[in-house]
Amino acid sequence: MDRDDGGTPTGPTATEAALTVNGIAHHLRLDARVTLLDALRDEIGLVGTKKGCDQGACGACTVLVDGRRVLSCLTLAAQCDGREVTTVEGLADGGRPHPMQEAFVRHDAFQCGFCTPGQIMSAVALLRERRAASDDEIREFMSGNLCRCGAYPNIVAAIREVAGQGVG
Repeated sequence: MDRDDGGTPTGPTATEAALTVNGIAHHLRLDARVTLLDALRDEIGLVGTKKGCDQGACGACTVLVDGRRVLSCLTLAAQCDGREVTTVEGLADGGRPHPMQEAFVRHDAFQCGFCTPGQIMSAVALLRERRAASDDEIREFMSGNLCRCGAYPNIVAAIREVAGQGVG
């Protein structure tokens, strides 16, 4: 990929994408092969979304696109042109953490914290999808998000708490 003097991609694989990320419009010129994950971290500067496996197997990179969870390492930024992207940084409401973020803290639903942003984003989507009727259902629909530290019981407890509050 060629770049102009300012580092902007040029050439046959350059493309433009207009994304709204956490309510803020971003007009990007980038290589068409750039993933949403890399655009969020490298172009926009939002590093809450983590690069884990970079193969769609761990869920650390989970974000919401138009309200639906996606693995940002497997999604091209250009595919999100004109769409609304929400990252873990965008969950807070006026500086107050999202109820799921608060529940994760209360239930110690993280150890090292690396998977936590993806876990929280999947948990928020799970509630919106109304898929938290039981602990088994929570485990099933969170199965794409791995935690190497093994905080699964605490993650389920945090989700159960927020689901019981009717947040969605």
